[in-house]
Amino acid sequence: MRAIVVEDEELAAERLVELVKSIDPSIEIAAQFDTIADTVRFLKTEKQPDVIFLDIQLADGRSFEIFEKAAIDSPIIFITAYDQYALKAFKLNSIDYLLKPVQKEDLRLALEKLKKLTRKGLQEDELILLKEIIQSKGQQYKQRLVIKAGNKIQFKSVEEVAYFFADGKEAYLVSKKENRKHLIGYTLEELENMLNPKEFFRISRKFIVRADAIVEVKGLISSKLEVKLHLATEHELAVSRERAQDFKNWLDQ
Repeated sequence: MRAIVVEDEELAAERLVELVKSIDPSIEIAAQFDTIADTVRFLKTEKQPDVIFLDIQLADGRSFEIFEKAAIDSPIIFITAYDQYALKAFKLNSIDYLLKPVQKEDLRLALEKLKKLTRKGLQEDELILLKEIIQSKGQQYKQRLVIKAGNKIQFKSVEEVAYFFADGKEAYLVSKKENRKHLIGYTLEELENMLNPKEFFRISRKFIVRADAIVEVKGLISSKLEVKLHLATEHELAVSRERAQDFKNWLDQ
């Protein structure tokens, strides 16, 4: 069996290769990459491997982008520190989804599953079962967020949030009751995958809003949509043109 490893943490990649070899020495690690760009280049020019061990968060973005840039027929064993990506991963040739730090027994079972499916193909009942398991993982959305307040550890429930905004490299949440901003340790890109998409929507590059904080939406001449919340905001919350239709669909759930 020929495999490639896509992992941007050197120690994690080395440990994964050691675990694979200890489980099945016959598996050949044909290549290792730490970026989307190098992985895409390989998949476009080389023979498809029998399996890809794929980290989700890479040095130059999320590995889901690879599927948009290259045709992939290989089965995927996803490996990541974040379980909120599970459902999306399942839709992309996924054999299994392992959380870091990878446990040898979990990896062994994933490889056994791969070999079994390679021999006989995926049966309908197995597909349904795997989908149910991964969907249950994917529904574990963020419930609380730690906020930075000097040397104190504080947190806010996501139910208290009116909206999030980015300011340079920093991201903040704005609470509904206090109408105060709090520095958080996540980017908006990370929050998009942590928050329940039924409750939160990223209206633009800089803002994510919560549904129950919205009181009015106005159409602007520029074809953008202006979002008004039940609290006064220091920002103009406008839905970007390219997200306007998706935003309307989101409101009409």
